[in-house]
Amino acid sequence: MARRKKGRPVSGWLILDKPLGITSTQAVAVIRRLFDAQKAGHAGTLDPLATGMLPIALGEATKTVPYVMDGRKVYSFSVRWGEETATDDAEGDIVARSDHRPDRAAIEAALPDFIGEILQTPPAFSAIKVDGDRAYDLAREGEVVELDARPVQVHRLEIVDLPDTDTTIFEAECGKGTYVRAIARDLGRALGTHAHVVQLRRLMVGPFDEASMIRLDDLRTMHEEGGPEAVAPQLTPIEAALAELTEVRASDSEAARLRNGQGFILRGRPEAANGETCYATHKGVLVAIGEIERGEFLPSRVFPPETHSAA
Repeated sequence: MARRKKGRPVSGWLILDKPLGITSTQAVAVIRRLFDAQKAGHAGTLDPLATGMLPIALGEATKTVPYVMDGRKVYSFSVRWGEETATDDAEGDIVARSDHRPDRAAIEAALPDFIGEILQTPPAFSAIKVDGDRAYDLAREGEVVELDARPVQVHRLEIVDLPDTDTTIFEAECGKGTYVRAIARDLGRALGTHAHVVQLRRLMVGPFDEASMIRLDDLRTMHEEGGPEAVAPQLTPIEAALAELTEVRASDSEAARLRNGQGFILRGRPEAANGETCYATHKGVLVAIGEIERGEFLPSRVFPPETHSAA
């Protein structure tokens, strides 16, 4: 007999406003406990010194994590000029100093080189794997970590404020795999000085914006007052993660076929094109994610009928 999973079969997205000082893994563990959920994961790591949006998937929502991680992200971050650190943020030891402080005109002149598709070398202290080990684990053990530059997409990078000569606040909109810490490091070098991130806040991930976020302290207060049932209404439906995909509405018989792992012919419905990834719903309930091949919806991930309920 299969061992019964601990927790409840709760499913949905919790859009957490991660506080300062905890890892993304620790945040997921807290949320899983508050919701008494059987399964949880997150879409995009935030460092302990970063705050802001950490989308956490519970239950069946974990099947949609890749679609959120592939979305654009928006960050607000403060850069300190004149010092480069081993971690490219305020947590690391200072490894280089410069007396030069760039002015606004110089910074703005350098920004176009950091917009579009650029080659970026990730920080040594990052979650990228090197021969099976995380780069940050190797770096903490004193090993010299050499990571290859890779293409990333920066859609927008602009100055928000210059509170003093040592600090500039930026906002960036970028694609998957972009490191804001690396932008700060490389921008400092390009401007003839050094730089690192002293404050970082994520404002958007894929389909989720600032209005979706909830603070951890607020969730804890709700839980203290009513347990898992009190926090359940804060979940966002699974299909919110699929906002950039085309929706295909399935009939009773088509939904039944999908849940049995079978496809169905679209029969003249023009909403999806061949080769496109789509999601199918039945009476407003998510049924499957799949691809269109020669006019047929073929499921790749199927959701049980009860997953539309967050409670």
